[in-house]
Amino acid sequence: MATAPPITGLKTILHTRGTWSARDDRAPSAIWLALLWLGMILGFGFDLRRFAHENPPAPHILYVHAVVFTVWLLLLTAQVLLVLGDRIALHRKLGWFLAGWACLMVVLGPWAAIASQAVNFHGPLGDPPFLSVNIVNMIAFTGVLAWGIALRKNPAAHRRMMILTTVAIADPGFSRFSGYLWPNEPHSVLVWFLYTFYGNALVILLMAAWDWYRNRLMRSFILASASMLALEFAASVLYFWQPWKALTFSWVQLWARHFA
Repeated sequence: MATAPPITGLKTILHTRGTWSARDDRAPSAIWLALLWLGMILGFGFDLRRFAHENPPAPHILYVHAVVFTVWLLLLTAQVLLVLGDRIALHRKLGWFLAGWACLMVVLGPWAAIASQAVNFHGPLGDPPFLSVNIVNMIAFTGVLAWGIALRKNPAAHRRMMILTTVAIADPGFSRFSGYLWPNEPHSVLVWFLYTFYGNALVILLMAAWDWYRNRLMRSFILASASMLALEFAASVLYFWQPWKALTFSWVQLWARHFA
């Protein structure tokens, strides 16, 4: 009896490794990075005038934080350009420097956030519950970075994870832009989540849509992106949770008393 021929042509939905040329991922990586730069430039650009006239003025650590995080973006840009230019050996060497620089960011991020809240504790800019966003950003950044380093021998997965590290900390730029367009902050958890994290979600959605269209969705990318968005939604829930508000007010008050 003749047997039915095997079904062929079924596409893999999620990949663990890239089955395509690594060169095919280089241009999209540059585009995602450009979108992140755009969000940062628009957000901080529109907010610069207000920031320059803050009263009381921002603590000095905030300027150090701004420089360190900007250098991260420049280093990541250099990494993408090195790959585009086939300078893979130098890209790998610089990668370990980025890992060390990231450790500095993990310290400076929460430090700058709580110091800024302490300075503005009794003013209109004080918002201690917003520490939920700062903490979640660093958790997501650190987790995705560690995952990306672990996947460095899997170029397709590694490349996506390294872009996601910066997606994890992109909301300060994008949310400043949305705050400029919509000054009245929403009071619903879901709307506030979109108001604050729409830029992160947009970049993730575009990355996923492109990979789905090209049949290049990576399992690690989907898991990391879903975890990141879940953490960001949790940060939004915390922001409105009364026990969290009380806890963060006590943290900032304690910091202001001893360090500000």
